Amino acid sequence: MHAKTDSEVTSLAASSPTRSPRRPVYYVQSPSRDSHDGEKTATSFHSTPALSPMGSPPHSHASLGHHSRESSSSRFSGSRKISPNDASRAPHGKSQKSWKQPDVIEEEGLLPNEDRHKPLPRRCYVLAFVVGFILLFTVFSLILWGASKPMKPKIAIKSIKFDHITVQAGSDSTGVATDMISLNSTVKFTYRNTGTFFGVHVSATPLDLLYSEIVIGSGEMKKFHQSRNSQRAVRVAVVGNKIALYGSGAGLSSSTGAPSVPVQLKLSFELRSRAYVLGKLVKPKFNKRIDCSINLNPKHINATISLKKSCTYD
Repeated sequence: MHAKTDSEVTSLAASSPTRSPRRPVYYVQSPSRDSHDGEKTATSFHSTPALSPMGSPPHSHASLGHHSRESSSSRFSGSRKISPNDASRAPHGKSQKSWKQPDVIEEEGLLPNEDRHKPLPRRCYVLAFVVGFILLFTVFSLILWGASKPMKPKIAIKSIKFDHITVQAGSDSTGVATDMISLNSTVKFTYRNTGTFFGVHVSATPLDLLYSEIVIGSGEMKKFHQSRNSQRAVRVAVVGNKIALYGSGAGLSSSTGAPSVPVQLKLSFELRSRAYVLGKLVKPKFNKRIDCSINLNPKHINATISLKKSCTYD
């Protein structure tokens, strides 16, 4: 080889076409799954050359576009995926929060539902049953009591008959002289129980026969039970034995010992009825005060005296 002269160099420079200076080469980093490793990042950073559009050959444009799309897709896919190493290297608080927060929210959302659907204790059901039963039983009892109250018994005094009546002189237990009266009579009346679903127990106070506010005779009625919607005839003996009149017997005394003029007497007693509708829990009472006016004529002794129109019932 021989050294070129200045003229040859000049001629070569004039004959060769003018070329633009070569542009520097650029590199595009593609994120990889091991982006946390610093050394591999540096290696991948220098391993993917990207030529400038002005300095690269024409065929490199297509490959560059294809490579750019792959790089973009790899970047997006890499950003979506989280490697186990990244999760382990992440801060402890953030990793637990990101992974456990949905579970905590789900559990907190379920807690109120579990509380609402938690069954009540057995004693609550027992208490509710007892209270409900008491209320229902009370209402039922009030209904029965209200239904039975209008079903009052019907009483009708029929008659009285004096078998004998005598007035004679005597003395009381203290030795005071006075007229004494003795009598024997029978009172008849009917009793009807109008209750359609209950029976009644019937009793009475003593049947008193009075003359001038003095009880000259008395009788005890035997207690009885009257079944529902039924009737019976009742007979009560009213007797008096040597009852002191203390001056009130002037109108009754006579030579024969029997009244010679009509005498006004009064029969008075109270009839008590108790109905057992629901055992001893519902037992309405029906009381009647009966007063009868009797006109005793000496001619009516040993005869029946009607009292149908002579009695009052309170």
